Amino acid sequence: MTPESSVIFFPCRSIPETVEYYTKVLGLPVHKDLGTSVWFDCGYGYLAFCDYGPGRPMASGQCISFNLPSVKDVDAMYEILKTRPVIGLSAPPAHHPHFPVYSFFFSDPNGYTLEYQKTTD
Repeated sequence: MTPESSVIFFPCRSIPETVEYYTKVLGLPVHKDLGTSVWFDCGYGYLAFCDYGPGRPMASGQCISFNLPSVKDVDAMYEILKTRPVIGLSAPPAHHPHFPVYSFFFSDPNGYTLEYQKTTD
């Protein structure tokens, strides 16, 4: 049986701050808000954040990548994000030296690395 979608859960520091960033800065719609967790609709699956309470460490070394339809779309998203309060926006999009990816990086309020990319294989 093939799943209809997927969801990946990450701990977060603040549900309201995370919702503000992902909806207002990145433009992702909220799919579910369960109070202690929120799910964002990413098109073919969901990205969810949970407030597990004090003492729960953030996931470390994670990169959350959003795949765009074209290199042109990656460039356009970079230009859009330059006008918004993005945390740690990297240099302009570029081809990765080791992987078939054209992308750029930035961060979210929880310290997770985010990437918009287009695979170029």
